[in-house]
Amino acid sequence: MSHNELILTAEIERLLNEKSPVLVGIDGRCASGKSTLAKAVAEHFDVTVFHADDFFLRPEQRTPERLNEAGGNFDRERFEEEILLPSKSQNLIKYCPFDCQTFGLKSAVEVEIGRVVIIEGSYCCHPNLWKYYDLHVFLDVDEQLQKSRITARNGEKAEMFFNRWIPLEERYFNKMQLREKCELRLDGGIV
Repeated sequence: MSHNELILTAEIERLLNEKSPVLVGIDGRCASGKSTLAKAVAEHFDVTVFHADDFFLRPEQRTPERLNEAGGNFDRERFEEEILLPSKSQNLIKYCPFDCQTFGLKSAVEVEIGRVVIIEGSYCCHPNLWKYYDLHVFLDVDEQLQKSRITARNGEKAEMFFNRWIPLEERYFNKMQLREKCELRLDGGIV
């Protein structure tokens, strides 16, 4: 078990003694290991994992005003309505994931809610959504390691991350002071 997995698992166990379901938001820098950490922790509990990438804005929502907001390229309203609100009170959730190929929504999927709900991805701990989580996690990564992971993972599309997505994320993290506000701050470079 990794260092980060041990820390997060212990904190989730503590929270499960108080309530269920426990909602955990894992936000943080691109290529810091958010998806990997969520998947690893899911092996220890009855976990449902949702990905913030399934809630990007559709083209008609991408107005200059919205894109000018820090964290504005995430459809937090749909995410709140389709995932966060029902996660606290329903056993089964139905939602439509965003399709990065068509920039539309895929067919609806139904997901059973476990004792732990982990939402992973940049923008998931936006201040407008903060109140829904029982635990906020910020996953950091050294800039050199981030670049190397993005290049390995995305090949020729890596430049888009360096020139567009990472600056948008950094603007969001800084404006919202997200790293400082999260209860857990973990280093995604530690394995």
